[in-house]
Amino acid sequence: MTAATHGDREGKWAWRLTGFMTICVYIFMFAPIVATVVLSFNSSMFGGFPMTGFSLQWYAKLLQNEQVLQAFRTSLWIALVTAGVTTIIGVITAYALTRFEFNGKQILGTLVILPALVPETILGVGLLVMIKAVDQPRTLWILILGHILLAVPYVVLVAQARLVGIRRVYEEAALSLGASRAATFREVILPLLLPAVVAGALLAFTISFDNTSASLFWRPAGVETMPTQILSMLKISISPEINALGTVMILVTVGIPLLGGLLLQGLTRLRRRGNSTEVEQ
Repeated sequence: MTAATHGDREGKWAWRLTGFMTICVYIFMFAPIVATVVLSFNSSMFGGFPMTGFSLQWYAKLLQNEQVLQAFRTSLWIALVTAGVTTIIGVITAYALTRFEFNGKQILGTLVILPALVPETILGVGLLVMIKAVDQPRTLWILILGHILLAVPYVVLVAQARLVGIRRVYEEAALSLGASRAATFREVILPLLLPAVVAGALLAFTISFDNTSASLFWRPAGVETMPTQILSMLKISISPEINALGTVMILVTVGIPLLGGLLLQGLTRLRRRGNSTEVEQ
């Protein structure tokens, strides 16, 4: 057996082992999610396998549960406000960090990214201690500010990655033709940055809507979000109704980014077709 043949066999075994470990990791990650979705359609009130039948009764009960509906409306409103404010702050911050040189630029960049590096539990406890120290009661706006703090770093990173790929010659050409800095950003940079803006907004929405640990510390008394509502229901019992609620959470947090991505791709294709038509004419 030659050394080359022996090396090829070792390489094949390494790839097979890597593939096997990858499959095991994916099974470990997604098997509980699949089980939650499947058991949400179980007709029995005792969630478990084997299933006794197919039923949508637990989804019907969710629609009749006012606490769940209120938690959903609260999470949706907080996530929409967080996505809107975070996108504006994140895009402007990324543009400033990418295009300008100023004193304290490195410090600002570090401070912006820092919330993504600190564990949410530590950040939640720290902000809660600060709120107590200044004798500030927990309000819904404090919760929203906390979600914005958590989501801003991700929007900045996404926008920065896109801005690095946008050549400065477009801005320089617009500025040389007499356009102001604001007009250049609005008419030249923002259309090119649109994919990152949409991606950042969807990411901020998902982070806010699905946040659990920080919301536990910052939410005011009597206010429940979807994740905290699930935890409250788990304290009582584990029923298929919780599985149905978990499935709804999965559909919202996964479905909205996917739909947004598909919509963005469609708009990009339409825009390219429009540009090509204008060039041909």
